[in-house]
Amino acid sequence: MLSIDTKKKELLGNYYRDGTHYGQRPRKVYDHDFTSLATGLVIPHGIYDIAQNRGYLTLGTSKDTSEFVCDNIEYFWRNELQYIYTEADHILLLCDAGGSNSARHYLVKQDLYKLAQRLQLNIIVAHYPAYCSKWNPIEHRLFCHLTHAWQGVVFDDINIVKELAEKATTKTGLSVNVWINPKTYNINRSVNHGFKNNIRKYVNFFEVLPKWNYAIQYAS
Repeated sequence: MLSIDTKKKELLGNYYRDGTHYGQRPRKVYDHDFTSLATGLVIPHGIYDIAQNRGYLTLGTSKDTSEFVCDNIEYFWRNELQYIYTEADHILLLCDAGGSNSARHYLVKQDLYKLAQRLQLNIIVAHYPAYCSKWNPIEHRLFCHLTHAWQGVVFDDINIVKELAEKATTKTGLSVNVWINPKTYNINRSVNHGFKNNIRKYVNFFEVLPKWNYAIQYAS
């Protein structure tokens, strides 16, 4: 069972950030977040393993797309999770219903179908309805601790973001693994018409709230 979501995007550069950070001398920063002054962009996408109390964070530098999300899940499954859940035959994803996890977009389901084939796993998706994302475990078990770890720190480059995220821990044993994903993602992709027209061949919508709950079968 994995809880996933994308955290607020952060601009890289000499920008003011809420919070207090102690140093040897004051530092002058911009008080407005003009994107023209940014040296880059960080898109933090998180995966929270509820059973292990472990966070997996991907720092993207391009766009927050469903392909980006699937690449992050695949990376951490192949490098971490498959060695923890050696007998797993399915993944349950808890996610919001909008953005790169949209419950309405066919492209999201198409990318998840392709991910299921690559990982050879069944994927069950449970979306939280609009305005209910606060119940997603990742919000209060991972993201709030990342916010605290980043508080008041000027993000000069993406490595600072990574180093501080890896230091986010709790008394209950939270640990965070971080990966920087440099891949460029296209926001103008369209869904395959064959997939869209035969959606029920690839996606099994549940009887209860099928709009938000469905399973994607790995075709062995």
